[in-house]
Amino acid sequence: MPDRVWIPSEQRSLPALLQARLESDPDSEYLDVTGTKFSAADVADQAGRFAAGIAQLGVQRGDRVATLMENAPEGMLSWWGSVLNGVICAPINSAYKGDYLRHQLVDSGSHVVVVQGDLASRVAAIAHEIECLEHVIVIGEPDAAIKGPKVHNWSELLSADPIAPNLDVGPADLATFIYTGGTTGPSKGCMLSHNYSAGLADQISLCWRRTPDDVVWSALPLFHFNAISVCMVGALSTGGRAAVSGKFSVSGFWAEMNRVGATIVSLLGSMAYLLANDDDRAEMPRSGTAEANTTLRLIGAAPMPMEIDRQLRERFGTDVFSGAYGLTEASLVSWSPIGVENRANAAGVINDEYFDVRIFDDGDNEVPRNTDGEIVCRPKRPHVMFEGYWGNDAATVKTNRNYWYHTGDIGRIDDDDYLYFVDRKADYLRRRGENISSFEVEKIVMRHDGIVDVVVHAVPSEMTEDDLKLTATRTSGSTLTEEELFLWCVEELPYFALPRYVEFRDELPRSPVGRVLKRVLRDEGVTRTTWDAESSGVKYDKR
Repeated sequence: MPDRVWIPSEQRSLPALLQARLESDPDSEYLDVTGTKFSAADVADQAGRFAAGIAQLGVQRGDRVATLMENAPEGMLSWWGSVLNGVICAPINSAYKGDYLRHQLVDSGSHVVVVQGDLASRVAAIAHEIECLEHVIVIGEPDAAIKGPKVHNWSELLSADPIAPNLDVGPADLATFIYTGGTTGPSKGCMLSHNYSAGLADQISLCWRRTPDDVVWSALPLFHFNAISVCMVGALSTGGRAAVSGKFSVSGFWAEMNRVGATIVSLLGSMAYLLANDDDRAEMPRSGTAEANTTLRLIGAAPMPMEIDRQLRERFGTDVFSGAYGLTEASLVSWSPIGVENRANAAGVINDEYFDVRIFDDGDNEVPRNTDGEIVCRPKRPHVMFEGYWGNDAATVKTNRNYWYHTGDIGRIDDDDYLYFVDRKADYLRRRGENISSFEVEKIVMRHDGIVDVVVHAVPSEMTEDDLKLTATRTSGSTLTEEELFLWCVEELPYFALPRYVEFRDELPRSPVGRVLKRVLRDEGVTRTTWDAESSGVKYDKR
């Protein structure tokens, strides 16, 4: 490991990055967002108009603006228009509704929310309850009337004269709140600085050997930080251009690669699994076919099993970035830059250029190499980790005890600095790239008057992450069926938090002190009495 404990490095703000592109290359393509192309000058003009529009609504530097939308140009412009003038953007998962949506709007203290028209009904259902929410900006026609806050039309808001990038905004200033799934409580807002965005883009570019000649494509949502750092920021810090798609489609993948001329793609592990196991295409389409593609050189999707890594390399002839470990609070803790071969079950090597990474026991003592313990880290450069949890000093102090950030995840480091992820936090789930708080799902399901007790836990999925199982006890005499409870959940939960499996029991396994033993339920997994939504044929809205 390097002897350097602290590494001086250049720090940058996002307005400064955009300004540098405006001065060096204002008019060539910078971003393609769902088919709409933008130069840096286009972004500066339209995002500057958004910045001016929200300023006229009374939004000041340090205030929060939330967004609720699927991938679209307006999502990109809302983020840029916020950070451009020192406002903090809080992108919210487009699947959120009810308590999920209410919590993040209230917790962030957002004065404004930007929402696409066909999701406006979700805001309408709760807006009158949220005191801090003063304005709603609707893109297109709203699908429901919103009462309480003032409602504005997106197009009218952008009629203001643009504000130029505010170069007084500093690298340490907050730019984005990304909410991470809670484990024993509500989700927490990670405060991410301007330099965090630039630093993560640099780390990924280094791993991928990204150059100004590269075109990076992603179908990941703009309410996640991957697409923000890889596409919107990475194309400025490294140069070149990036493209953001609306949805991931295996059948349309190669045609989309051709459309944008992609050289690098950023995927989820589940997307890579589908691509590697696409039986309709034995190899990358070559010249002479309607879907010919010869530009793609790297597929990034971490973490990814070594078998999927091998399949992608052999089928498509590309490099693969599959070994990494990171959290919203700290990325990338480990990595596998091109030229560094990952090992079976490893998450690459520890990223000692940016982080000091150790394995601790329960007493915060470092354990020997090849010994399991908690993964902890601290930064080696300024502002490359989160600045804490918004409005939650207790959680910030608890996770950073003894001045080390405690991930809560179990791992080990071998003699060659490879990091191995061993197990997740006991109550933490990840499904289709989304972090899920079992606490939040359980809290909502307990509102059902036919349920006495409920536990939500993970079941291993063939898609490389988790599926959710809901194990519950019913009220005396209840005739509630598994399908009825599932369909109730459809109305109350984001689609990604819906349980695939439901099982009713007379009682839940408990410890001598009465605590539910989730590990027992996880170990039992799917039993002969478990109901499976995927095999049941039940129909529901999957958005």
